[in-house]
Amino acid sequence: MTIADQVNTIERALGERMLHHAFSILHTWVHELGLPHYQDRMAQLLDNYDRLFDYYLSADDPEREEMLDKLTYQAYLLVDDVYADVRLRRGLSPQMIGYNPDNLQSVMQYFNSCVHLQEEDLRWFANLVEDPERQMMAMLTIQSLSINLRECFNEEAMLALIEAMNSEVEQVAIHATSAVIFLLAHYDVRVDYFHQMQGDFLNAIGDGTDAFETMVQYIELCRPSVVSRRKQTAEETLNQLLHLMQTPPEKRTREDALVTLLPESEREYMQGIVAILPDTWVFHVLVEDNEERESRVEESYLKIGRLEPMLERLPEAERWLVERLRSDKANALDYLNYGHCCFLRGDRMMAFESYRQARKMCDSLRSFYNIFRPDRGFLVDRGIPLEQVYMMEDQIIRSEGDA
Repeated sequence: MTIADQVNTIERALGERMLHHAFSILHTWVHELGLPHYQDRMAQLLDNYDRLFDYYLSADDPEREEMLDKLTYQAYLLVDDVYADVRLRRGLSPQMIGYNPDNLQSVMQYFNSCVHLQEEDLRWFANLVEDPERQMMAMLTIQSLSINLRECFNEEAMLALIEAMNSEVEQVAIHATSAVIFLLAHYDVRVDYFHQMQGDFLNAIGDGTDAFETMVQYIELCRPSVVSRRKQTAEETLNQLLHLMQTPPEKRTREDALVTLLPESEREYMQGIVAILPDTWVFHVLVEDNEERESRVEESYLKIGRLEPMLERLPEAERWLVERLRSDKANALDYLNYGHCCFLRGDRMMAFESYRQARKMCDSLRSFYNIFRPDRGFLVDRGIPLEQVYMMEDQIIRSEGDA
C-alpha cells in the first residue's frame, strides 16, 4: 500500500469513526519516526479509545457520541502532525527553512511546500491578504497554500485561509473563498469533526450569496478538456493576472479573479472536485434547499456537460439544451447530453443523430469515448437496457465509415 493509499484509508476510516482501523496505519508511522512525543500522544489516544469502549459497554450516556467525535478529532490532529513528519523523513516534502517576503517565487515555494507552517508565517499571510498593493502576491500565495493543504492538512493554516475570505481586497477574498470551498469538499469526510472550521466558514459567508456565486462561477470554469479553451501557458496565466491588476476595481468580475488562477495543471483536479461537490457539506450549506440556487447550480453543471444533477428534471434540462444548441455556444457535451435526453424518452433516432454530432465535434473517437462511456451507467440506471447502449455506441462507430 502506497503512502497515498494509506492517507486515503485513514481519512475514510476516521470519517466513519472506524478508529482502530486508522490506528493500525498511524501506529506504523509513529514507529517509523521513533519520536517520543508522538509515541506518548499515540499511547494516550489508544488509552482514551479503550476507556471510551469500556464506557460504551457499561453506560448508556447520550453524550458518548460527542465523546467519540472529540476523540476522532484528536486522532485527525495526530495523523496530520505525524504525516507531515513522515513526508519530511521520506523526502516527499522539502525541509523549508524560511522565505524572502519580498520575493514572489520564494513566498510561493514556501507556502506550497512547507508542512510545518509557523504562527509567524500565518500572521504574515493575514497581513498580506489585506494589502491592496500586494494582491497579486496574495492571490498566488492563496493558490500555493491551498495546494499545500490538499497534500498535507493543517487546521491552523485552513483557519487562516478561511479568515482571508473576509479580506477587504475583493479579488483576494473571492480567490480565498473558492480555495476554501474546494478544500472543504476535498476533506468532506472530516468536516463534521472540525467544529471551529465549520463555524468560522459559516461566519465568513454571511448569507452565503457571494460564496454561492463564487462556487457557481468556478463550476462553470471546470469544463472537461474536450470543450475547454486551448491550454494556457504559465506565461499567459501570469500576463492575465497582471492585466487583472491593471483593471480598475469597478470593472473587474468574479470570473476574472478565478480564471486567471486556474492553470491547466489544476483543471483535472478541480473537475474531480466538481463531480463530488453536490454530495458535500459545503455544497449543502451554500445551496440550503433554496430552489433558485438549486436551479442555478444545475444549469451550471449543464454548462460544463454534466447532466446527472438534473436527471430528475429531464424535461427542463432538455429545454435548456435545445436553446443551447440553437446558440453559437453549443459544444460536444451539449449534443451528447441532448442525445441522452432523447434516448431516455425513447427517441432513439434523434439520440443517434445528436451523438453523431457530438462525435464530429470531438478530436478523435477516443475523445468521444471519454465523454460518452462514463455516462453509460446512469443511462442503464434510468432504464435503458445495456445492450441498447452498446448497440448505440456500435452504430456511432460504424457511422464513421459513412461520414
